[in-house]
Amino acid sequence: MRCQDILDKIEARYPRKYACDWDNVGLLAGSREREVDTVYIALDATDEVVDAASECGAQLLLTHHPMIFGGLKSVTTDDYVGERLIRLIRNDISYYAMHTNYDVMGMAELAADMLDLKDRKVLEEVLDGEGIGRVGDLPRSMTLEECANFVKGRFGLPNVKIFGEPEKQVQRAAICPGSGKSEAKPALSMGAEVYITGDIDHHTGIDMADCGMAIIDAGHYGVEHIYIADMEHFLKENCPELRVYTAPVKQPFQVL
Repeated sequence: MRCQDILDKIEARYPRKYACDWDNVGLLAGSREREVDTVYIALDATDEVVDAASECGAQLLLTHHPMIFGGLKSVTTDDYVGERLIRLIRNDISYYAMHTNYDVMGMAELAADMLDLKDRKVLEEVLDGEGIGRVGDLPRSMTLEECANFVKGRFGLPNVKIFGEPEKQVQRAAICPGSGKSEAKPALSMGAEVYITGDIDHHTGIDMADCGMAIIDAGHYGVEHIYIADMEHFLKENCPELRVYTAPVKQPFQVL
């Protein structure tokens, strides 16, 4: 199967037009004409992932986060991006990233499904009524502590960080997978009593708690790792002739 044939199926479901202006999605390295029978899926194109894609014989690496964001003036082994790109090209592996277009057309609803949110609304509209994040009602009213444990269970997390009183009752929830600091105020304005996201800084956390909205920081990876299994299912359903390998789900850091 040609690489481009796979990308056509992906982009029909997750069109690139829904990516944010600052983003860098699409084929970032390799050939569209490459014949592909094996795909490796991961959240990030780390050294470990590049090695694993090569070891399993993948001709296509598919990630959520783009390894290349800004313009490159050189591709050398002097920096980690160049070194990874050289390894991908040397092993004839095409590399495709689907970031905010997937956030809008896949991740938002998928994350809301994980929490069984009802009466959902888009948190931030991007295009054609579609957007990043969702706001809705949890299955029942619960304390912030109960909600934190609910999030941990649904996303398979060892821990989360909360801003707000553990005994606070919450039901109206907003969720924005990834780094959600910029969506905290929109979540508050839409009546969320608890906001679930990642990468919340000190000031945003305490300020939102003072405004009456608790925050559960489940980590950037903690909520977005659901991309891996979702895209595995997509490829197996839409390209059943492919062999699909996935990066293991594991936190990129440890809390001691």
